[in-house]
Amino acid sequence: MMDNEISHDQITRFLAGDEFNSRNLWLNVKSTIREIETDDACLIFDDTIQEKAWTDENDIMCWHFDHCKGRNVRGVNILNALYYSGEVSIPVAFEIVSKPILFSDLKTRQVKRASEVTKNEMMRNIISTCLANQLKFRFILMDTWFVSQENFEFIVKRKKDFIAALKDNRLVATNLEDKHQGRFIRVSDVVLSDKQSVQGYLRGYEKEVLLVRRIFTNKDGSTIAMTLVCSDTTLNGDQVATLYQKRWKVEEFHKSLKSNAALSKSPTKTIKTQANHIFMAIYAVFKLECLKIKHHLNHFAMRAKLFIRANQMAYLELQKLKGA
Repeated sequence: MMDNEISHDQITRFLAGDEFNSRNLWLNVKSTIREIETDDACLIFDDTIQEKAWTDENDIMCWHFDHCKGRNVRGVNILNALYYSGEVSIPVAFEIVSKPILFSDLKTRQVKRASEVTKNEMMRNIISTCLANQLKFRFILMDTWFVSQENFEFIVKRKKDFIAALKDNRLVATNLEDKHQGRFIRVSDVVLSDKQSVQGYLRGYEKEVLLVRRIFTNKDGSTIAMTLVCSDTTLNGDQVATLYQKRWKVEEFHKSLKSNAALSKSPTKTIKTQANHIFMAIYAVFKLECLKIKHHLNHFAMRAKLFIRANQMAYLELQKLKGA
């Protein structure tokens, strides 16, 4: 396609050269961020697992528990921080989960791996880096896996607000007296309608929070309830629900990362080349977002447009070959 301007060996040497990390990503997205950032923007955290069942195991290519599949899978686990402002989603940081510690499971007698830092610690480190980079944002959006007293206190101490989904068994008190008396109930037992809010207290967290119920109806008519917690008690249920809905942007980012940026299609064998491929895939999604800003087409619409154009060119070339 490039008429031999770029060779296969050049790509191989490039991936095996410098180590690209979250700092390199920030340096490349910084100028675009400065054009679209706002004080009320959201910083969204979520991790994704790219399964690579047949790739040799190492510190980053190893076993992780996939909450979507409900089982352990072999692959890479990436924690992403997505900045969302003005309908634009830009990755500003990422961390690849590494598990260099080997240990023997006492029950199964199998050798397993462990990480030196947790994903919660990674998230807090990323937030600190974003603040050091003077990134403007107000809300941090996250799912149930990042709900902890330490994370909440860390965020509020830095004068930011959090919105997160709670597990149904999380204990809450709906007033100060119940909190002091130790009368906590499961959050799922709090009676609320869709987008209705109530102020209360989470067990283990001192500050007052806002609890908001979301109720979703499935195609078969069944319903699913989810409770959100927000540190800003001046908001109402509609506002919190609208803000948390933006968390879906990180799911769209992960889908584009896997479908449009070929995250899984890497023949790399070493930790450095695998990590560099992950960086380049994330950077490719950022470039797609830049094209989205310019042409007002989402990533998949641009892919379809390119695919149709490529088929048209191939068909014209075929006609030329027939006429030759």
